[in-house]
Amino acid sequence: MLFSGERIRLRKMSNEDVSVYHKWRNDIEVMQFTNPSLDVFTYADTESFVNSVVDSHNSKGYIIEEINTDKPIGVTSLINNDFENRNAECIIDIGDKDYWSKGFGREAFKLLLDFAFKELNLHKVYLRVFSFNERAIKLYQNLGFDEEGKLKEQLYRDGNWHDIIFMGLLKRNYKE
Repeated sequence: MLFSGERIRLRKMSNEDVSVYHKWRNDIEVMQFTNPSLDVFTYADTESFVNSVVDSHNSKGYIIEEINTDKPIGVTSLINNDFENRNAECIIDIGDKDYWSKGFGREAFKLLLDFAFKELNLHKVYLRVFSFNERAIKLYQNLGFDEEGKLKEQLYRDGNWHDIIFMGLLKRNYKE
């Protein structure tokens, strides 16, 4: 399945994406904003993870590609899909740092949310974000997400304790 915006498209993650995802997954600067563990992953670890996403019945993983170059720049997913209760957790990582702070994440996330609410007819999507990731928090708030709770001082990073914030977005509050 393919979703297109002005500058990017989302395509289903496949086994061919292991090498590029492995590169992002082992870039500490990329993962510091989204992964509680900053461990180095083996290629086999990454391959196993990608295969689990590709084969999953309750997760939908997509590679974010720049339209003009077909270059993979990140990944976004709906995970822990609960179709009975019509909700899912969403994640996004822009793995290519050349695309940071240029609106690509916003465009990709809007495509994912459009799919979640308009095609899957989900009632709610939710996410977790580290309290120091102010850029992401601002994006989520602009899209209509509300803070629903937090795990205080759950993450130790760069010599300090940080909260993990839970945010949710109901379909009726989605700012298209």
